[in-house]
Amino acid sequence: MEKWIRSAIPALLIHCSIGTVYCWSTIKQAVADAITMSPSAVGLAFSLAIFFLGMSAAFAGKLVELNIHKSSLIAAICFTTGMIGTGLTLRFFTGMPALILIYIFYGCIMGIGLGVGYLTPVKTLMLWFKDHKGLATGISIMGFGLAKAIATPIMEALQRSVGISNMFIILGIAYFIMMFIGHLLLKKPSDWTEVKTNNEFSYSILKNRTFVGIWLIFYINIHCGLMLISYEKQFLEARFAGLNSLALIVSIIPSVTAICNALGRIGYSTVSDKLKDRSLIYVIIFISCILICALSFGIVNGVLVILLLMIVNLGYGGGFSTLPALLESRFGMKNISKIHGLTLSAWAIAGLTGNTLSDLILKNTDNNYQYIIITAGILYAVALVICYLLVCNRSAKTA
Repeated sequence: MEKWIRSAIPALLIHCSIGTVYCWSTIKQAVADAITMSPSAVGLAFSLAIFFLGMSAAFAGKLVELNIHKSSLIAAICFTTGMIGTGLTLRFFTGMPALILIYIFYGCIMGIGLGVGYLTPVKTLMLWFKDHKGLATGISIMGFGLAKAIATPIMEALQRSVGISNMFIILGIAYFIMMFIGHLLLKKPSDWTEVKTNNEFSYSILKNRTFVGIWLIFYINIHCGLMLISYEKQFLEARFAGLNSLALIVSIIPSVTAICNALGRIGYSTVSDKLKDRSLIYVIIFISCILICALSFGIVNGVLVILLLMIVNLGYGGGFSTLPALLESRFGMKNISKIHGLTLSAWAIAGLTGNTLSDLILKNTDNNYQYIIITAGILYAVALVICYLLVCNRSAKTA
């Protein structure tokens, strides 16, 4: 029971809070209207949040290794300061000053809280669940994916009842309470002692071909996921245009795909515990995504589009949850937070490139979403080759 109280429950409290960053599409238009700016201008705040998530995680590994209580408190303060600061900005400012403040609060400050908070519970979970590392990290990271499905109706209800500004403030306070409780509960096993190491290993690993391969396949999986997931609504509207049930489909399917995202996190990570080589999970993810992209391209079929979004979400979530255990299987436990943090820098880059590439494709193809699908399919194939050449069948620990 202690391992649940000291690792799984606090991890869920933290990840279910910070995972609400993926509710951005629910609030983007309301935020833009509140400060009289365009949705595209406001949209950079989300990209900044993902960028600072990845980069703060990349540089927070040392802090997390040495002091999870300090890192969990920093995460709670930064994330909720970003939420409350965004709410106060929407209440008192408009125009360009408001836009800059939203970039600072929602993008930078909240993004730092996201990165530190995402990284903090992972090693603790693997220490408590030594024989089921994939399952343990899957439970926590599932909370990050499931947060969208849980928080979206709450956000919509709060927007209708108290307005967008008060919604941010109320949720900021609620999430601070949740994350602070997680901060108080989180604790590593008493029989584990951290060994202080120099900083050389964290950066020398960048030359390791297996690490480079893992970084690349992780990056491509996120990049392709964001290419497709960020245009989920538009894909559905294009395929189901003219149907009386369009509004119902557009409102229901995002919740379905959010659940797939969460199920992919717990499902793929659980399966990885049964495999001798955890990288085979990425092989499964890439093959399934290649097949569904190939089937969906050129065929005007709404059911296939829904399947495409579901399978991509499953793989998108599964790529996150299986990553820590895959890294541990290659490089050991001692520096796992540092190595995991460095790998999460791929998330930062993908947060900027995924949406950007989709925008470029649409601008140059007269809004033809088919080309996004085929581009994603090609990139998944590239990732499969990289996984086979650099990552698979290298199960010996090097640290």
